[in-house]
Amino acid sequence: MASDRPRVLSGIQPTSGSFHLGNYLGAVRQWVDMQTSHDAFYMVVDLHAITVPQDPEQLRRNTRLSVAQLLAAGLDPEHCTLFVQSHVPEHAQLGWVMNCITGFGEASRMTQFKDKSAKQGSDRTTVGLFTYPMLMVADILLYQADQVPVGEDQRQHLELTRDLAERFNTQYGPTFTVPSAYILKETAKIYDLQDPSAKMSKSTANPKGLINLMDDPKVTAKKVKSAVTDTETVIRFDRENKPGVSNLLTILSTLTGKTVPQLEAEYEGKMYGALKTDLAEIMVDFVTPFRDRTQEYLDDPETLDQILAKGAEKARAVAAETLATTYARMGLVPAKH
Repeated sequence: MASDRPRVLSGIQPTSGSFHLGNYLGAVRQWVDMQTSHDAFYMVVDLHAITVPQDPEQLRRNTRLSVAQLLAAGLDPEHCTLFVQSHVPEHAQLGWVMNCITGFGEASRMTQFKDKSAKQGSDRTTVGLFTYPMLMVADILLYQADQVPVGEDQRQHLELTRDLAERFNTQYGPTFTVPSAYILKETAKIYDLQDPSAKMSKSTANPKGLINLMDDPKVTAKKVKSAVTDTETVIRFDRENKPGVSNLLTILSTLTGKTVPQLEAEYEGKMYGALKTDLAEIMVDFVTPFRDRTQEYLDDPETLDQILAKGAEKARAVAAETLATTYARMGLVPAKH
């Protein structure tokens, strides 16, 4: 039964179109594992996406593409609740409540806001970007999540969630589950193929360094074969002195399940070309069925819409109950229908 398992909540933004290899290995693959051990709620957070300007058509496309990729990666709507954030209006409603119990100074200390607003400039920074951590708090508390998968960059937001849940519970009575961090299994960091000192990211300066899962497999193979290495010839893991080769070994290890020492032994006496050729073939074998499965969902919009409608219905059943309790505790008069 779902109630026998700890509940987990996580989301992914639909702003990047194709997932890249770092997204998949760092988060999505672990979501797939968690849907059997947890009562899992996963969402595409389109309301978070609009904290910065978006092209409407592209946002629609990317939202559907994100859902299709999550399904292609192995999320099963029979074993998890998969939905789009804006399909559940309680997110915005509870977000307002969280805004109203958060101190201005408290919100100002959020480091991600400082980083993003510094890049955008004060004229282009929106109030939505400032308050989106409180919407994230609402996302979590709506579902009474026991655990939240977090990376280091989101740890501060989870602490805010815990603080606001405890604050509300103290002021109005027990209402929200105070969530704990679900520390994702230590996953190998995947670095840029052209700049192996930088993490693989959509914001990379050189697109040749990024492995997009929806790229044509031939493009993916070419990127792997043109990856930066070094002037030596020995294939060994040395993050400091051989970051490019170490990155290729990490990716190959993660996709094959072989340890890095096993791979070092296999490639003893071989040149970098052999490592790149093998990794390119394995990447093609991985991305080809992933792309095909994603495209099947995109080609059947009716099925995709049914999956999202069912997910939103399941999510709203939980969210509406939480919001009604929250409103009642605060003294808001319930609407009669």
